[in-house]
Formats: sequence, structure tokens, C-alpha cells
Amino acid sequence: PEWYLTQVLMWIGNHAQFLDDKIQPILDKAGSAVNAGLEFTRGLVMLILEKLATDIPCLLYDDTLFCHLVDEVLLFERELHSAHGYVSSFPSCMHILSEESCFQRWLTVEKKFALQKMDSMLSSEAAWVSQYKDISDVDEMKVPDCAETFMTLLLVITDRYKNLPSTSRKLQFLELQKELVDDFRIRLTQVMKEETRASLGFRYCAILNAVNYIATVLADWADNV
Repeated sequence: PEWYLTQVLMWIGNHAQFLDDKIQPILDKAGSAVNAGLEFTRGLVMLILEKLATDIPCLLYDDTLFCHLVDEVLLFERELHSAHGYVSSFPSCMHILSEESCFQRWLTVEKKFALQKMDSMLSSEAAWVSQYKDISDVDEMKVPDCAETFMTLLLVITDRYKNLPSTSRKLQFLELQKELVDDFRIRLTQVMKEETRASLGFRYCAILNAVNYIATVLADWADNV
């Protein structure tokens, strides 16, 4: 997908000056409210939507390819809005990703890869060690690596779904995040039970620090609608 998505971004960039200098003055002179650059971009995005509508059903059950497609579409959307001023009310790839079959698959794959990430972060040798243990003024909370990585994971998921056009779809992603928080809580509890004989031990203290850090960050995020 990156081939045709990049190609469209190149076309938009390459034609921007011509549309602004040659076409827009004609529209302005005719008293039209049309923005030549945005209409050109909208036309190309419609081609992308047609292409995605054809591609996605073929990729739905290949986790790797589907995940790659979603990643590339999200990068394309970000570039489209930040670099080319595309209007959020216009048709976009996020509408395609919001369609039922595609969206449910996206949620499933997102959860699968998040759980795999959680498995690897907790089985890592550095799971309970702070990345900043040697820098005292940075490491006041003594945050173990697994807790920091987990909160980064949640933040990345938010970043991926925040531009979805539908509030109900965003809430479904929020439910996934709540499930992941609960799953992480259960995992911490399991590790803690193994450490109860050494409640002043290194790992037990690291678990308490992890819980404190996660609770603090979630409280900070409470203002983010």
C-alpha cells in the first residue's frame, strides 16, 4: 500500500504550486468558493478509498499484511492533514477503517499484538529495572521498565485511533485499553503472589512502584476527553 499512498502524496505536493498559482485565481475571479488544491486532493483521496475497498477484503485474515496496511494508512492520513491541510470533514481513509468488518478485525489484531508485547515486556530480563536507575533526578518514581513500556503501548494505541470519525468507534478502542489495563493488573498480581515471602525484596518494591506510576499517569490522562 505504501507505493500508491506515497504516489498520491507526491502528486498532491507536485501540483500544489500550479493549482495555487494558475487555477485558484480563475476560480476566485469567477466568484467560486472552491479551493482548487483541496478539491484536487479530495479527488485523489477518493481513488485511494476505491483501492482500499478492493484491497482490504483480500487482506482481512492475514494479520501481518492487514496490520501493515493499517500502519501505512495511518501514516498517510497524518501526512495528508499535517502537510497538505486536508479537511477532516472530507472523505478519508479513516471512514474505510471504521467500516464494521474492517474495524472489528483492526480491534482483534490490535489486541493480539498488544498482548504479545505485554508477554515480551514482562519476560524481559530488564522488566523490573528502571531505565533511569543511574539518574536520580529523573527517576524519582523508580519506574520499572515494564510499566513504562506498558503505558507507552497505551499511548501509541490512543494515537492510532484518535482520528477516527466516530465517537462510538473510539469508545470501542477505549474498552480495549481498559481490558489491557486489567490484564496487566492481573499479571502484576500473579508476579506479586510469587514475591510475598520477600515483601521488601527488589521485585516486590518494583511492582508497587509500577502500580503507583500507572495510577499517576492514568490520573494525568483523566483530562484527555
